[in-house]
Amino acid sequence: MKSLLSVSTFLMIIVIILSCNKQEADYRTISTEVLKDKIAGGWAGKMVGVSYGDPTAFEAQGRIYEEPIHWVPSDIIGSLGQDDIYVQLTFLMAMDRYGLDAPAKRFQELLAIAGYPLWYANVQSRKNYYDSIFPPQSGNPEFNIHADDIDFQIESDFIGFMCPGMPMAAVQLADRVGHVMNYGDGVYGGVFVSALHAAAFFEDDIPRVISKALESLPPESDYARAIRDVIALHERFPDDWRSTWQKLQDKWGEVDITGAGSPFNIDAKINGAYIATGLLYGDGDPMKTLEITTRCGQDSDCNPSNSMAVIGIIKGLSGMPGEWTDEVLAISDSLFRNTDYTFNKAVENTLGYAKELCISKGGGVTESSLKIRVEQVEPMPLEVSFPRLVYDYRDNVFEKNGWQFSGNWQIYQMIQRHETEQEYYGDSRYSSTAGDKATLTFEGTGVSIVGNWHKDCGKAEIHVDGEFIRTMDTYYYSAGQQHDNKSIFHITGLDPGNHTLTITVLGEKKEESEAANIYISEAVVFKTGDKVSDNYSFE
Repeated sequence: MKSLLSVSTFLMIIVIILSCNKQEADYRTISTEVLKDKIAGGWAGKMVGVSYGDPTAFEAQGRIYEEPIHWVPSDIIGSLGQDDIYVQLTFLMAMDRYGLDAPAKRFQELLAIAGYPLWYANVQSRKNYYDSIFPPQSGNPEFNIHADDIDFQIESDFIGFMCPGMPMAAVQLADRVGHVMNYGDGVYGGVFVSALHAAAFFEDDIPRVISKALESLPPESDYARAIRDVIALHERFPDDWRSTWQKLQDKWGEVDITGAGSPFNIDAKINGAYIATGLLYGDGDPMKTLEITTRCGQDSDCNPSNSMAVIGIIKGLSGMPGEWTDEVLAISDSLFRNTDYTFNKAVENTLGYAKELCISKGGGVTESSLKIRVEQVEPMPLEVSFPRLVYDYRDNVFEKNGWQFSGNWQIYQMIQRHETEQEYYGDSRYSSTAGDKATLTFEGTGVSIVGNWHKDCGKAEIHVDGEFIRTMDTYYYSAGQQHDNKSIFHITGLDPGNHTLTITVLGEKKEESEAANIYISEAVVFKTGDKVSDNYSFE
């Protein structure tokens, strides 16, 4: 009996030891000093990246940027006025006001009332707010044709900065904020970036950081496919990033809905692939990462800003090139435009939110360190914004291929100045007379009506194939900004075949509008089919 008791006692001790070891393995510890240095490195990396790439933004569309890049560290001061930073600081300001658990509508609200111009998915979210379309519908493809655009990817870094080693905390916050302006791959871009940052606090191996970030994405999503392509191509062309770029362009260069039919591509997937390309081929070297990410083109101030934030976290501010950190610290108490934030305040508040998240996720915080509970990553559910939707053709209102106008439609002319002379040309047709109609016949499964959002715009009814769809309001004037050649209405998911869309001017407007005009310039027609990326092989 005594020997049996000893064996039982021995086994119990082993179980307790193993259990204790398992509990210890479920946590990772980081000193407050190191964490703060890495957060500072992340914010500094964004400042460096956006200032470096700013002169090149969209200068290279569907091509590699091969021109000289002229940049000196003192240019970092320009980051104080960059929307890559002040938009996400607006979201931090929302958290300061409403807390970590602020509902998505609060993030949309502060974005809507911020006194600065916006574009693409962000400006659609702002307009949706004023049209009483709130998250998650404000980013939904039904109400936002820019659902897959890069906007949230650009402004998601702050989430990863406050989620060190906590990928699920990053996913949950990104899910809430990302649907303010995006959906599907547009949201996944922000999830990927914030997950990169979350991993970089405890990993310094770039391929592993990217691999861990991928775990947060639905593997069947196009965004995840594009990032896996970068990984595979890096293995195939380990010393030739230009070959990788070309393969990515061949496969993913024509999937953009916003830039349909043009080389302009603001889609989150391909720009996210450029982030991964710069990181993998940069191999942890800050200058090399900067240059490669920037030369990939398209949104080439935003992409290096994201990639350099990863490098900044890995190295910490103390590990960045000294001439860079000197310039960052020289302006560390200067306000970023349109915010009440400085670099120092961003670092301090981000550190505070990291501690708060650490505790809320089952970790512990002392004055000198954080004990972060390791999270089991679960990928986000799959969302697809525009399944199998591909660009077909454009139909300008002056060509009248599929357009018919009845009533008192006028020609709206813009003035283009070319050095010493003025060139006048017809830009769109407009009417404010109730009952005037614009009718489009087209063949396809979707269409976007392009026109203007101006401060003299009003309301119209939309019918498709005789069925009332909705009343649209094209009034927009915010932060001194109006928009020409904007998608004022879109519909997808139609049955293949011929369709008729009718726009009926109501002669009604919001009180603040100067008139009730409806402006129309063209239709962008889509069809259902295979995208290049669906069947493209690298073989």
